[in-house]
Amino acid sequence: MTKYGPYPVITAKEAASFIKDGQTIGFSGFGAAGGAKAVPYALADKAESEHRKGRPFAMRVLTGASSGLAIDEVLAQSGAISWRAPYQTGRSLRKQINNQDVEYVDMHLSHVPQAMLFGFLGKMDAAVVEASEVTPDGRVYLTTSIGISPTMLALADKVIIEINTVQSPRLREMADIVILPPPPHRDPIPIAHPMSRIGVPYATVDPKKVAGVVLNSEPDTVSEFSQPNHVSQQIAEHLVEFLVSEMKAGRIPKELLPLQAGVGNVANGVMGVLGTHPDIPPFSMYTEVFQDSQVELMQKGRLLGASATSLNITEDALGVIVDNMDFFAKRLILRPQELSNHPGIIRRLGVIAMNTALEMDIYGNVNSSHVYGMDIMNGIGGSGDFSRNSYLAVFMSPSIAKDGRISSVVPMCPHIDNGEHSVQVVVTEQGLADLRGLGPLHRAKKIIENCAHPMYRDYLFRYIENSRAGHIPHDLNKCFELHRNLMETGSMLPGLSA
Repeated sequence: MTKYGPYPVITAKEAASFIKDGQTIGFSGFGAAGGAKAVPYALADKAESEHRKGRPFAMRVLTGASSGLAIDEVLAQSGAISWRAPYQTGRSLRKQINNQDVEYVDMHLSHVPQAMLFGFLGKMDAAVVEASEVTPDGRVYLTTSIGISPTMLALADKVIIEINTVQSPRLREMADIVILPPPPHRDPIPIAHPMSRIGVPYATVDPKKVAGVVLNSEPDTVSEFSQPNHVSQQIAEHLVEFLVSEMKAGRIPKELLPLQAGVGNVANGVMGVLGTHPDIPPFSMYTEVFQDSQVELMQKGRLLGASATSLNITEDALGVIVDNMDFFAKRLILRPQELSNHPGIIRRLGVIAMNTALEMDIYGNVNSSHVYGMDIMNGIGGSGDFSRNSYLAVFMSPSIAKDGRISSVVPMCPHIDNGEHSVQVVVTEQGLADLRGLGPLHRAKKIIENCAHPMYRDYLFRYIENSRAGHIPHDLNKCFELHRNLMETGSMLPGLSA
């Protein structure tokens, strides 16, 4: 038998044979970075084979956040997933969740390791983790993400290591790994700056639990973001104007505060614009994902340093980092998501959190995850970790979608991920509303005037005028009228239907 140190080298099919129907399986990865790749495909083949024979085979699947094509799409298409947490982005999986074929637990990402530790998510039967190396004494050097891999390695009964031969061994120079002890035995976490290092560059596993090593040479498959469009540009300009005014007023220090940006085209575009604006000084980031736009900003000296849990970047951008590791290794830190999204650290550092919303209501509540309040898109992800604990919580969205048939500003969100008590600033390409210190009616008027698209403003103002008086005025007969119109006619305002 071929060996990798003391561990047997096995095929992905052999690894899949260790996994049984109904088991809870953890896969490495955060976004499409650092995810297990070979074994999930073998498990999909196994599921299809078992189903053809009339036998059940489906797993409870846990990852750090969303995952790559092999997990959220291929496994779902094969009917191999019965339960999923804490976040997902697969089209097939999303459909199965909304059809109640797959049970889905949408979670704050910082909560996941502790929930695993105390068994809230069930026993961890096996973990499949991508690494660039595993040593005989059980040191596991992870690749482009950390996520929950250190916790999975500690808790899983059986471990399969996918050694990715195309990932640079030097990625370990960015890793800073610590597993927090259970409460109440926790000391203060000594991170006083985004670039504070407190751990070691490897996770650990009991060598006796390693069932085998699977060799793999598949790169991460992170999709390219589109170039910032005029909507992202306008959102960024409103946000820059606001941040500059806050610095001039002394409410934000002149060196700025650490920034966090969510995942997606809008956030990626806004970061690119923010990073090149002459009135914004060079800054640091304390965030969960490091994206393409930030690579160039770091090279140009605009981004001084960044802490994250994942390099959610394209192959070309990763090549730039690997080819210039002496430069980037001193400026990039990858931590477990329990630390990258830790509420106490976010509060201590005074992070300015910038996340995207599907929709917001006129009182400042934000829906980031559900269409019509019923159908999941992706999940809350890390937005709640940051918005609830940041110095400044900003949510961004285009004011309209589908050529105006959908408004992102509505009377009431039918699902709320981030409530009015956490949301401080909302911004669309129409403008920005600073909600701090404002009561509900004042918030509503400011959001409608500054952020709603002109074609929806009259409707929203009339809604307030005709609502029952109260601390938060609402008309419960009409609060979801726009959503009902959309379902029935294809447009929130029927006159705009396609």
